[in-house]
Amino acid sequence: MRVRAPSRAAASLCAVLLAVTACTSAGGQGDGDGLSVVATTEILADLVRNVGGDRVRVDSLVPPGGDPHSYEPTPADAKKVAAADVTFTNHLLLEEQRLIKAIDANAREGTPNVSLAEASETYGAHVIPLVENVGLDVLWLGLRVRGDGKQRGATRTSEVRLTATAVEGPGELVAYLTESLGKPVVYFDSGDGLSDVDSTTLPPAAHTHLNWAFTAPGTYRLTLRASLVNGGDEMPLGQSTFTFAVGVDPTGIAKTVLDEGHTDLTVDLDTGELYTFNDRAGGTTQEVVPAAEAVIEVPNKAITTVPDDARFAFLGSGGTSVHQLPQAVLGKHVHGEIDPHLWQDVRNGRAYAELIRDTLRTADPAGAADYDRNARDYLTRLDELDEQVRDTVAAVPRHRRHLVTTHDGFGYFASAYDMTVAGFVVPNPAQEPSVEDVRKLTETIRNLGVPAVFMEPNLAQRGSVLTQVARDQGVQVCLLYGDSFDERTRDYADMMRHNAEEIARCLA
Repeated sequence: MRVRAPSRAAASLCAVLLAVTACTSAGGQGDGDGLSVVATTEILADLVRNVGGDRVRVDSLVPPGGDPHSYEPTPADAKKVAAADVTFTNHLLLEEQRLIKAIDANAREGTPNVSLAEASETYGAHVIPLVENVGLDVLWLGLRVRGDGKQRGATRTSEVRLTATAVEGPGELVAYLTESLGKPVVYFDSGDGLSDVDSTTLPPAAHTHLNWAFTAPGTYRLTLRASLVNGGDEMPLGQSTFTFAVGVDPTGIAKTVLDEGHTDLTVDLDTGELYTFNDRAGGTTQEVVPAAEAVIEVPNKAITTVPDDARFAFLGSGGTSVHQLPQAVLGKHVHGEIDPHLWQDVRNGRAYAELIRDTLRTADPAGAADYDRNARDYLTRLDELDEQVRDTVAAVPRHRRHLVTTHDGFGYFASAYDMTVAGFVVPNPAQEPSVEDVRKLTETIRNLGVPAVFMEPNLAQRGSVLTQVARDQGVQVCLLYGDSFDERTRDYADMMRHNAEEIARCLA
């Protein structure tokens, strides 16, 4: 049996259960124990505690060691949100969309519900675009939603549904996700006929990665239909047909051949159009190519072997060959145009703290003087922390300031403290790493001459190849904290101090 992405009915049932649970909860401030605050992550909760002091009670929804990118809400989380006087999220698509939906469905009317990463720009936070370039030797193909669709009534809890309505070609087309532990989740599969189940959803302004497999060489045409989902309402947008040249010469099939870099089959939420959105240089310059004018090349070097694993039976028998454009980034990886990990620059953490202060003042005017005093003290400590991190990293010779990590979550750290991030392709753990996978990572480490690579404690299971290659090359495996704490590091200042000291210890 194939594993499918969650159905519309299942998602709706989850939302109803959370909403019903929330209706049974009372407000938090009336309990007399201070302002009740809910934050999505431990990092945000720690910032709130430092600004709020004794006047606040703070809960983090994502547990210690949890991953906000994948954490899904529970009924207990809905109760916490419904009882909260203030709710803080990071957003910019950091958190799993179901968590954002649960928060917005259960937050009491009139209480502040603040997306810190988005609102902190007015407090001087610096944002950077999320640029992905894993150096694949074939096209990296994903799905994207552009625009906010506000004129269509879209909000941050809206979704855009993409449904495969037709596939023409000599074989079957399958688009599927490989989750963190190697389990495949099928989105589109023409092998058993297409229906409404051959669909997936994305939030506004979001992007995701998929594997695209084709069972025979030739020319394929995939028609995708898009619609905007707001609660129980679904509004048609548009549809387009996308062309693939699989193992054959793409010349003459369409005006523009897409054969390198990063391309997304894209829905424009503002116009309703579907087109290809392309970054063929692996940088920040992107271009729109209409679906009718583009052909996506899936060359013969994209041939791979179907794993001898019953979970992948939808691709064919184990050991048979398919052409496949790889997902490259392991696990469900939905994100937006802006890197959401702002707190890795302490100056952005400072902007968060100022925004938290003003939000708490609004929710609890009687405590304004306390919040101001706490914030002044904390901002002073953050200024000292920023200087300490900067001085510590500066001790590393410039030619050694390279980060090789398991997670693209350190772009702000690198930008703020004069480092660079080197990426690599994470293999599918359901398959043995290929010789090419190991070669690329080995050459990255060897060419950069770095003495260490970095793992995040909560993502260690994704980095087996990184660990093995590091061992083979005789370099250290060190620890950096990205999205969460653990039993050794329990607050934001300690986390940033540890990261700087670990980088200096391992690279200098």
